[in-house]
Amino acid sequence: MQRVFQCSGLLHQHHDVCQKKLTETQQRLGANHPDTLRSMTNLASAYSALSQHCNALELKEQVVKLRKQILGEEHPSTLRSMNIALSLQNNLASTYSDLSQHCNALELNEEVVKLGKRILGEEHPSTLTTMNNLASTYSDLGQHRDALELNKEVVKLGKRILGEKHPATLSSINNLSRTYSALGQHRNALELEGHVLKLQKQILGEEHPDTLTSMNNLAYTYSHLGQHHNALDLHENALEMRRKILGEEHPDTLKSSCAVESARKASVM
Repeated sequence: MQRVFQCSGLLHQHHDVCQKKLTETQQRLGANHPDTLRSMTNLASAYSALSQHCNALELKEQVVKLRKQILGEEHPSTLRSMNIALSLQNNLASTYSDLSQHCNALELNEEVVKLGKRILGEEHPSTLTTMNNLASTYSDLGQHRDALELNKEVVKLGKRILGEKHPATLSSINNLSRTYSALGQHRNALELEGHVLKLQKQILGEEHPDTLTSMNNLAYTYSHLGQHHNALDLHENALEMRRKILGEEHPDTLKSSCAVESARKASVM
């Protein structure tokens, strides 16, 4: 618990630094200067880290509006400025999702995907990220069929452009497996999750947080299929490593502990 308070204190300190930097930049350079917009984005991220999503939303909406006014929606000077504009809108869409404003997130994500395809091209990594975000929003709204088709497309493009072992590709495969699970297609999910876990162990190592998350995902799918002993083995393995890496009181460790208890009960029924 002490570690949690220490972490919270550091986040508040970071927020205060970002707030001071924004005030100084606005006074020195004006409200429309690129450095001011960057400072606003940094402060919005600090708000998000503190779970103050309404404050983050307000700032991000201001930044997106100012960038469109100052640079234009399709600013032609550099690819970097285009990526910044897309990134800002992606951040805003993610904040809508944090606030459970999924309809707003859907509208903005659809706009960002369309913009990314037109400016950067369908096969640009940033465009793939926006497509992945849109698929997640479809899932949040229960539109799992739409999410499934888009996730399949992102996985196919990711494998071709980035390679199967790229972290972004593995993440998109995980998203596809979760969509299969949401549709009750657990055997399809099982095949994908087992494949991702094997690759992550090779690339990231057994103790990497992403590997442990994939381990838990696979365990839950085993449970859905009634293979409770397989689920228990994976949950116990994840719990042991999280205790070792994160400590007993970390939220992920506590979640793993609950998962182990549930799996044990299911395995003896």
